[in-house]
Amino acid sequence: MSDRAVHLTASVLLGYPDERLAGAVPLLAETVAGLPAGEPARRLTAFLDHLAVTPVAELAEHYVATFDLKRRCCLYLSYYAYGDTRKRGMALLRFKHAFREAGFELADGELPDHLAAVCELSGRGATEQATRLLREHRAGLETLLAALRDERSPYQDVVAAVLATLPPPTARERAAVARLAAEGPPVEEVGLQPFTIPGDPR
Repeated sequence: MSDRAVHLTASVLLGYPDERLAGAVPLLAETVAGLPAGEPARRLTAFLDHLAVTPVAELAEHYVATFDLKRRCCLYLSYYAYGDTRKRGMALLRFKHAFREAGFELADGELPDHLAAVCELSGRGATEQATRLLREHRAGLETLLAALRDERSPYQDVVAAVLATLPPPTARERAAVARLAAEGPPVEEVGLQPFTIPGDPR
């Protein structure tokens, strides 16, 4: 149950910051205060403390500069495994299947591999399906966390909280993280049209 609460809180915090987010802070703080002591609670509390003293406009500016303008800080999980290649389209079908399996439909134009969407899936009760997707894309999550640390972004606390709900990484997962850090996401083969994220600046 605590993992579900962590994921639900993260899903709200990883969305675009606006006045609705500011209004949700008291409820989010109450939810986090009810979590068991540990890394997820500590990390989410740190971000909520930042949220409480930062104007919404400043939060929004940082969000866009971090997640929309820096490809290494991408919130779309399948990007790390498949880049902008055609294989990514097949990966997205797996995410969509998980949502449908849980009885949820995404809004038109919303991609199912966005970290906030996957966390929301867990928060709405499909924690097993969401956790499976998070584990399958752990290398991407770890890479995102490393990039946010390099940027000194407060959002590193939210991503770290999500990662802390997963079991310790296996040797295979650690190898995948090291490989992704060394090589980066795949690049489309010559002559093929790359997959693009709607609204992704290029």
